[in-house]
Amino acid sequence: MARPEPPAPTRAHEPGPDVAVAVPGASKVRSFFAEVGAMAAVGLEALRATVRRPWPVAELLDQCWFIAKVTTAPVILISIPFGMVISLQVGSLIQQLGAEAHLGSALVLAVVREQAPIACALLIAGAGGSAMCADIGARRIRDEISAMEVMSINPIQRLVMPRVLAATIIAVLLDAVVSAAGLAGGWFFATQVLDVSSSSFFASFDELSQLPDLYMALLKAGLFGFIAGVVACYKGLSCKGGPKGVGDAVNQAVVITFVLLFFVNFVLTAIYFNFVPQKV
Repeated sequence: MARPEPPAPTRAHEPGPDVAVAVPGASKVRSFFAEVGAMAAVGLEALRATVRRPWPVAELLDQCWFIAKVTTAPVILISIPFGMVISLQVGSLIQQLGAEAHLGSALVLAVVREQAPIACALLIAGAGGSAMCADIGARRIRDEISAMEVMSINPIQRLVMPRVLAATIIAVLLDAVVSAAGLAGGWFFATQVLDVSSSSFFASFDELSQLPDLYMALLKAGLFGFIAGVVACYKGLSCKGGPKGVGDAVNQAVVITFVLLFFVNFVLTAIYFNFVPQKV
């Protein structure tokens, strides 16, 4: 009598028709978009809290003073060498063309339009934003945030909104300081090293630049400050794991803010060049 043949072994790695195949990295993509949505929700809730009462005026003024105190001197020290570098690089080129008198126009475009908003945002995210994230994260791991919620105190209105609004206001105010410091550094290098006269340097300011450039720079600075404040506060509210979690949240907040700032800067610059006619 012939023995029945055993059934063919099935391969474990071959899923059946009803088994869903997991896409590599799909969970990371979902978590990324979920986190971006949560950050946007915190930012919108902070905007809504600006029209509610009571208004934490004292907290807003404290945060404005703190951010201005820790960012003003570093951002000036960054802007002055930046203006000198632009004068050196552009000046060495236009000297060969005999157009040293037009150095001011190139410096205005580089400093006012691009460098000033980015420098303000980076300093606010690195100095002010990290401190805000650490403060709110420490409150979270000490259960102070939960205690506020139990007492029917909205932490978004009491803690997040003043910090986000302060970062936005100080970023706009610092933009003018950074622009002046960068132009002063470029003027000093141009007049003392490249032998460009001060009158020709300042007279060429409006050759390529225009008033919408300043408006766009202020808009960028305010938006960058808002993003830095929102990311820092969100990471502080969502941190967990004790003191180590606070440190990780601060690190993530700074990195995420830097990435978002450069991406948003590219988008805003592309929109600006497409809708605002440039001087030629």
